[in-house]
Amino acid sequence: MNNRGLAGAFMFVGGVQFVIGMLLAEILYPGYSVSGNYISDLGATCRETCITFQPSAFIFNTSSMILGILILLSSYCIWHEFQNYLVTIFIGLSGFGAFGVGLFPETAGNLHLLVSLIAFLFAALSAIAASKLVKSPFNYFSVFLGIASLVALVLFGLQFYSGLGAGGMERMIAYPVLLWAIGFGGYLMASRP
Repeated sequence: MNNRGLAGAFMFVGGVQFVIGMLLAEILYPGYSVSGNYISDLGATCRETCITFQPSAFIFNTSSMILGILILLSSYCIWHEFQNYLVTIFIGLSGFGAFGVGLFPETAGNLHLLVSLIAFLFAALSAIAASKLVKSPFNYFSVFLGIASLVALVLFGLQFYSGLGAGGMERMIAYPVLLWAIGFGGYLMASRP
């Protein structure tokens, strides 16, 4: 498999395993609310008191670190295939952030907030920047999903949840870029240099 195919495989597997890991962690977390709980609560909930539910925390944190590693590997292969600094850096930073989310759960305080912001922001920017590497119509979908994630990130930061709750709005940040990563991975695996 060439660098393009490897980049796609790493990104596809990373995105799919994280979505499945997140769903499993939600199922196994007692009383978890998709609307009321943050995504990172799956790794540890630290608003009033720090609570860790197992195996949810282990599944979520491990899955997030695996996502980060696979996205970093994908960015390495993307560099070798496309020689595009901007896309490589954005994807690499999003992978670094995803790894950090698993390594530094909510118990890490502000460090967790920083790596979460890095993961969300650079994943959205990756989708927009990578639109230059793909053909129509996927390039339009890339831009749309990246912008949708950025808009949700701003709304989340302003604590404007639009009836979705904090967890629901956070998912409006995460889901578009996760779907983009899975789609982009599939695109890279199927396309020819």
